Amino acid sequence: MYNTIILDVDGTLIDTEKAVLKSLQKMLAIEYNITKDVEELEFVWGIPGSSSLPLLGIEDTEKGDILWNVYMKEFVDSISVFSGIRELLSTLHERNIQVGIVTSKTKIELEDDFVPFGLMKYLSFVVCADDTLLHKPNPEPIQKFLEISGADPRSSIYIGDTTYDYQCARDAGVSFGLAVWGAKKDHGIDAKHLFNNPNEVLEFVAE
Repeated sequence: MYNTIILDVDGTLIDTEKAVLKSLQKMLAIEYNITKDVEELEFVWGIPGSSSLPLLGIEDTEKGDILWNVYMKEFVDSISVFSGIRELLSTLHERNIQVGIVTSKTKIELEDDFVPFGLMKYLSFVVCADDTLLHKPNPEPIQKFLEISGADPRSSIYIGDTTYDYQCARDAGVSFGLAVWGAKKDHGIDAKHLFNNPNEVLEFVAE
C-alpha cells in the first residue's frame, strides 16, 4: 500500500499529445524552416524542451521554448483531463493520501496548460523542470520531490506514461506504475503496476 502518490502530468493527468506535437511541428516549420512529420517528433514526449530542442538543431533553447509555448496556445482547446482523473484526485484527497506531481513542464507551461483545469487544489507538492538541474530520465526530479515532501520512497509510487518516467522512478528508488490510459506503448517498461484506468490506483492506497 502507498501513502504518497506522485504523478506525471502530460499523458497521465491531461491529454496534451496533439497540442504538444502539433504546436512543435508548426513552430519548427514557421520559425526554423524545419519540416517534420508528427511521428518524427514523438521522441520529445516526456522530456523538457531544454533536452529535446537541441536534438532538432535548436541551440537557443530558451527562445525555442518561448516560441513553442506561443504556438501551444493555438492548440489549447485540444487539451483535456483524462477520464477518471478528477475522481481519483478527489478520493485520494478525502483519504488524506499525499499527492503531488513531478513534470517536465516548466512553471509557466504548467500555469498555461494544467492550472486552468482546477486540479492544483489536490496537490501538496509540485516539482517542475525549473526546480532541478537535471531532468527525466535522471532521478533528480523525484529525488527533489522526496526531499521537499519528506515522503518515504518505500511507500511512494510514481505514475507516468513513458520510459523516461519509469527510469526516473527506478533510479530514485520508488515504485513505478504505468498509466496505460495515456501511454502510447509500454516500450517494454518493467512497471511494478499497470493501471488501465485511474480508478485502479485506489486499490493500492490506504482506506
